[in-house]
Amino acid sequence: MPTVRVVDPGAHHPRSRCPESATAATDRLGPRIRNESASVRKGHTVVQAFILIQTEVGQAAAVAQAIAELPGVTSAEDVTGPYDVIVRAEAQTVDELGKLVVARVQGVAGITRTLTCPVVHL
Repeated sequence: MPTVRVVDPGAHHPRSRCPESATAATDRLGPRIRNESASVRKGHTVVQAFILIQTEVGQAAAVAQAIAELPGVTSAEDVTGPYDVIVRAEAQTVDELGKLVVARVQGVAGITRTLTCPVVHL
């Protein structure tokens, strides 16, 4: 079996409830986990998503800056096109991801609509 590199990008993750070790996880998943968007980091399974955000006119930069400071958000960028801000976020479970979006992200002033796109590994 090929050697798989599990990457820790320095994110601060609480301890997972998953008893599976990093070695067992990479053995089970095989060679698909090779880069920083890996779904296993230090033996923790994480759920990742992109959150596409529409804002009020002129609020994209302020929204991106406010969201970038939230725990669980790995990046927040203001962009052009049909969406004004694109966020990459991660959580330990789908429920925690939902709470991040509904309780924290959607609570930021200036947001008019969000669309959450979970990352899948096919």
